[in-house]
Amino acid sequence: MMLRAMREAGLPAAGIDLTAAQRQGPPLPEREIDGGSLLPGAVPEGPGTIVLHVNGPMLPWALLALGRRAVAGKRLIAYWAWELSALPADWRRGYGACHRIWAPSRFCAEVFARPMAGRPGFPAPLVVPHPPPRPDPSALGRADFGLPDGAFVGLSIFDATSSLWRKNPMAAIEAHRLAFGDSPEHVLVLKTHGTARAGEAWAEVARAAAARPNVRVLDAALPRRDLWALTACCDVLVSLHRAEGYGLTIAEAMALGRPVVATGWSGNVDFMAGPGCFAVPWRLVPARDPQATYDLPDAVWAEADVAAAAAALRQVAGDTALRHLPPARLPVPDYRAALAG
Repeated sequence: MMLRAMREAGLPAAGIDLTAAQRQGPPLPEREIDGGSLLPGAVPEGPGTIVLHVNGPMLPWALLALGRRAVAGKRLIAYWAWELSALPADWRRGYGACHRIWAPSRFCAEVFARPMAGRPGFPAPLVVPHPPPRPDPSALGRADFGLPDGAFVGLSIFDATSSLWRKNPMAAIEAHRLAFGDSPEHVLVLKTHGTARAGEAWAEVARAAAARPNVRVLDAALPRRDLWALTACCDVLVSLHRAEGYGLTIAEAMALGRPVVATGWSGNVDFMAGPGCFAVPWRLVPARDPQATYDLPDAVWAEADVAAAAAALRQVAGDTALRHLPPARLPVPDYRAALAG
C-alpha cells in the first residue's frame, strides 16, 4: 500500500520482497506488492532511500539480505508497528541499523521514542500514517457466508495467533450478550484463522461462542476481497482490543462505510472519528498474555468497558442511518514531507 501511494504521489519507488530472505514463507505474489518487486540482490547501488517494513529484531538481518553494496550510501528508514506501551529488549538492536524511524500512529511513535532517551542526534520517530485502505470487495453477500438477510450482524475480525488476549474477542462476545441477549435477530460473527495453533486460549473463546446461540465462528483464511465483502455485508465492526499499533481492520471497515465500536485507546484513535465511530471507554491494566506474545513486565494495555460497548451496539442497531454511511475520509500520508524530514 505504501509503494502504491508513493508512486501515485509521483515518487520513483520500487518494492523489495524480503519474505523468503527472512524465512517468513515464499515470495509474495506480485499483486500483493503493487506491481512486482526487485530481488534483494537487484537493488541499485548508490545514493537513495530504503524504507524497511521490518521490525526492530529482524532489521539487521534484513540489511544483510539486501547486501552491503545495496545499502552503502543510502538513507535507511525503519517503518515499525508495535502494539504495547513497552518494547521487548531485542527491538533495541534495530535502532543502530537505521537513520530514522517512521511509525503509523502517535501511539507507536511514543513507544519507539522511549529507548532514545540519552541518544542525542537520533531524530524522534516520525508519524507517517498508513495509506488509506481502498477495499475492493468481491461479489459475495450474506447468503454466501450463511448470514440471515434481516438480522443485525456485528463482526469481529482477528488472527488467533496474534494474541487472543490482545484482540480480546471474549469482550466482543460479552458486549453482544449484554446488548442483545440470545436474540436471533442480532448475530455476532467471529472471523478468525490460525485457531489450530492457538491452543487453550482459542478453546476458551470457542466455548464462550458455542454457549451463545447468536454467535457464529468463521474460521478460515479468506482472500482479501472476500474478507472485505464480509465486512461490507455486516452492520458494525466490533474491536474491543486491548492494544493496536494502527488498527487496519478498523480503518478498512470505515473505508467501507461501516460503523465501528472499538476501544478508544492506542493506534486507532488517530483516525477513528466522525459519524459511526464509537470509541469505547477503557482503563489501563498490566498487560498479561497467557499466549506469551505480549507479556512484558512494564507494559500496560486497555480493558474496554463492555457495558459501554453494549450501549453503542444498541445505538447502532436502532439507527438505520448509522448503518449506511459514506466511506470515511482517513488521514493521507505526505511522503514528500516525510522523506524531506
